[in-house]
Amino acid sequence: MSSTIPISAVARWRWNRLTGLASILLLAFVIGWALNLAAEQLDRHRRPAGFVRGLVQGALMPASMPNLLIGHDVAIYAEKNNGVFYKLGYTLGVNGCGAIFFGMFYWRLKRWRNRQ
Repeated sequence: MSSTIPISAVARWRWNRLTGLASILLLAFVIGWALNLAAEQLDRHRRPAGFVRGLVQGALMPASMPNLLIGHDVAIYAEKNNGVFYKLGYTLGVNGCGAIFFGMFYWRLKRWRNRQ
C-alpha cells in the first residue's frame, strides 16, 4: 500500500507555472549581473563599443527589466560607442529579441486557439 498523496492536475499546473516563472526571473537576474560585469570589463578598454556589442546589449536588454523594477542599475546601453554601427546593432538586437518573443507568443496563441 502506497502512502503517497496524489497531486491534482491543477496543483501540478500551478507548480509548473511557479517554477517556470522563478526560472525566468532567475535567468533575468543572471543576465543583468552578466551585463553589468561585461560593461565593467569592456569600459576598461579605450575602444568604443561597436556593432557586435550593440547587438548583444540590444538582445539582452529586455531581460534587464526585473533588475530595473527592483532598483538595480543595469548597463543596457554603452555610453562610449562608435555611433551609427553600435546603434544599428543595438536596434537589430532589440528587434530580433522582440520578434522571437512575440513570434513564439503568437505561435502558442494560435496553437491554443486551434486546440479549442
